[in-house]
Amino acid sequence: MFCNACGTELQVGFNVCPKCGKLIGDPVSYVTRTRLQSHLPTLGVLWIVAGALFLIPALILMFISGAAQFLIHENAIARVLGPLVLMLIGGSILLVAVGGILVGWGLRNREPWARTAAIVLGILALFHPPFGTALGIYTLWVLLSDDGGAEYRRLANAT
Repeated sequence: MFCNACGTELQVGFNVCPKCGKLIGDPVSYVTRTRLQSHLPTLGVLWIVAGALFLIPALILMFISGAAQFLIHENAIARVLGPLVLMLIGGSILLVAVGGILVGWGLRNREPWARTAAIVLGILALFHPPFGTALGIYTLWVLLSDDGGAEYRRLANAT
């Protein structure tokens, strides 16, 4: 027997396809997809793209931090503090970038931890207008739907 949605070979007694999460013996679920099933791959890609875009300023700030040490000659305090502050800001942006990429990868692969992490990052993204706010609203709209948690756990356990 094979899954009608993805074609994966199924063993006897399976209630859910191990690859795509479709309920076996439910002909309607193939035709009608829930909000989570429809938008989860897109949401994962958007978080990966957002994380990749955050890499650019993080790497620039870290590069400038290294160069600032050689460019500042007059003030000894500024020579030490300037690069340190730039490195801390660049490092924190780098953490956000890596977090966004990991959350996107986790959502695309339906990892159990990714939903919670995406909700937290989605709330934090609300404070970064305009694109962060849009991504945060979209994240919360997809992941906090009615029965979204139970459905995500079902999809995560199916993989």
